Amino acid sequence: MNLAKGLFLSALGLLTSGAYAQSSVALYGSIDEGLEYVSNIGGHSAYALVSGTQQLGNRWGLKGREDLGGGLSAVFQLENGFSINNGSALPNGQLFGRQAYLGLASNRFGTLTFGRQYDSIVDYVSPLTAAGAWGGTLFSHPFDADNVNESFRINNAVKYSSADYAGLQFGGLYGFSNQAGAFADNRAWSLGARYLNGPLSVAAAYLDIDGASANSSGAVVGSPYLSAEQRVAGVGANYSIGPAVLGLVYTHTDIVDRPTVPVSTVKFDNFEFNAKYNITAAWYVAAMYLYTDESISYLGIHNSPHRNQFGLMADYRLSKRTDLYAQGVYQKASGHDVFAAIGDNAESSSKNQAVARVGIRTSF
Repeated sequence: MNLAKGLFLSALGLLTSGAYAQSSVALYGSIDEGLEYVSNIGGHSAYALVSGTQQLGNRWGLKGREDLGGGLSAVFQLENGFSINNGSALPNGQLFGRQAYLGLASNRFGTLTFGRQYDSIVDYVSPLTAAGAWGGTLFSHPFDADNVNESFRINNAVKYSSADYAGLQFGGLYGFSNQAGAFADNRAWSLGARYLNGPLSVAAAYLDIDGASANSSGAVVGSPYLSAEQRVAGVGANYSIGPAVLGLVYTHTDIVDRPTVPVSTVKFDNFEFNAKYNITAAWYVAAMYLYTDESISYLGIHNSPHRNQFGLMADYRLSKRTDLYAQGVYQKASGHDVFAAIGDNAESSSKNQAVARVGIRTSF
């Protein structure tokens, strides 16, 4: 009897271990802090301790996967953003404001997920930019009108990401308005694709938002642009030459105001060149040049300002998890009644602004 009981318990233990071996949950995160100098905010220089501006941003999260058999898995991700300067949750005090989704993943057909997620511009084009690849917020395009710096996510979203087909991946997203009788009020959709072949990486994406932030339960809440429609198109390429990576990115954004305010349109055309050089496995330097051509129409008045922005960065890795870095960015704006503005800093009182930052980042 005791022998039979022992064999039964051993077999049960093996089955239980096998079941757990097919599932995984991982805790991960990144913490970034730095001292920042801004040359001109309202006519004054600013010195501040600013956290979370690197491309990963301050975050912690949980990722999970359960093997359902036949190449199919259940997947989920919950991700929180935060500031280490005051402990607040970001964005907007949300517990899992960066990402929160659940879905199914197939080795053959791709992944289908539901929840709060990134759009196709973030998924496909942003990794080719300086902001998304290595520089973070200070290297973002003016006012992040194209969302390459993840200023907002898409709520109520159904998202598909394909498997990798010989280097080709593609996907799309639809964010519901969740409004009875107003299906198109604050909805969003996007499409994108990338192709990797040896040293070459190319990508393109499109994003369309109707009535951004028009209500608190729709697809986009917290967008910097309250607009009737926001359309973003982007394309880019990276090419590796030995220890160097060169990148070119173009994005175009149309922002059309809501009919309840005087009709106006703002357009942004961003032309970015970026380069990164790995001096050693632990040390790299990088640079970016960005030209932005804007078109502003308001009550029949037209303005065509433009901006030139230059950025440099050096990063030294102390370990696999922790690195020290230094950044410098300068922007010069031209045009009537236009002022320089770098990253998410407040606008300068002149057409020039410079930012310098030294920081430390660790990941887990």
